[in-house]
Amino acid sequence: MCRLALKSADTPFSPYEVLTAMEAMQEGYDGSGLGLLLRGVKFEDFKLKPNHVILSGIAHTEAALQRMADFMGEYGFELKYQHDFEMRPGVIETWDRDRYKYVVRVYKTPDWKYLSTEQREFNLTETRLALRKNGEDHGGDLTVFSLWPDVVTIKEVGWPLQVGDGLGLDDGRIKARVVMAQGRQNTNYGINLYACHPFFIQGISTMTNGENTAFIPIKEYLEGREIPGYMGYHSDSEVFTHILHYVTKVLKLPLEVYKHVITPLKSEELDVHPQGEFLKGLRTACRRLIIDGPNAVIATLPDETCMLAMDQKKLRPATVGGRPGAWAMASEMCGVDALVPDRDPALDFQPMREHTVIIPPERKELLIWSQFDPFTLPQAA
Repeated sequence: MCRLALKSADTPFSPYEVLTAMEAMQEGYDGSGLGLLLRGVKFEDFKLKPNHVILSGIAHTEAALQRMADFMGEYGFELKYQHDFEMRPGVIETWDRDRYKYVVRVYKTPDWKYLSTEQREFNLTETRLALRKNGEDHGGDLTVFSLWPDVVTIKEVGWPLQVGDGLGLDDGRIKARVVMAQGRQNTNYGINLYACHPFFIQGISTMTNGENTAFIPIKEYLEGREIPGYMGYHSDSEVFTHILHYVTKVLKLPLEVYKHVITPLKSEELDVHPQGEFLKGLRTACRRLIIDGPNAVIATLPDETCMLAMDQKKLRPATVGGRPGAWAMASEMCGVDALVPDRDPALDFQPMREHTVIIPPERKELLIWSQFDPFTLPQAA
């Protein structure tokens, strides 16, 4: 098992708050990986502009750092800001300070003003993948997690507060409106930073607690789509991110449909559903994307929407709670307590097998959607 924690708030906050909440759930992970994704980022000493993107990763050598800089320049990206972490020696044993540099760099994009939003997003994905391949072609000396306008991704081997202290994340120089954190328990794969949740593609990110025993057929189906970014799979949970991308970006279906794809209703339930015929067809078309848990999935979207869903077995718990302006999702109630203590805990919600819990970007209320409810399909062109 792993442990998950997410906080979404109107006022940007330090990611260290979420790491503190992870400490409350520390028996659920083993220090083999920590992933942090910050969305709606705010730097203390630099203001982001609409044509800025943030590159997040790790350069393991000076040569890798120089190749990365040359690469971005050749692609037409102009460096505008570099966030230097106050790395504290002796905190994390795996660090070699002479050969290890966290990369959080802000670039001005090339002149893409005549490109559609879809084409700009595609270009960012292609650039990230090309950088990742560059690192892999040089013995893995460059690791790239995300390239997106307002997202920072941090991954490291170690315990949450240990990583936070080692990077000086308690100094308040970097904040965000949404922070996702996952403490990994290494069950069936080698330790690889690409295996740390949250996973990311085109502004979509997910993290999961559980095991996806249907991983191989799902992976093979996604790879067969030949969509840039459907690759890697160092973790059986990375497919959840790609399925969400496939549903919302490729099929262009509403967020609610994600739950119908990964855990479809039974035939007798669809017989009485107001959109049963459509959902039966969807289940047939996407049958190889059906998961076999147990899993709890937490996701965020580019507009800062946050989502929580369970699988049918519901053997990986998760709770959501909060108040207008600040909400939290976590594997355990104590995690929600740590993230939003000034809420009414009687209003906390634990989803059942048919639920999708959604925190809209306005953060005024919590939306609880059931698979038995109708949803709005996009109009045909």
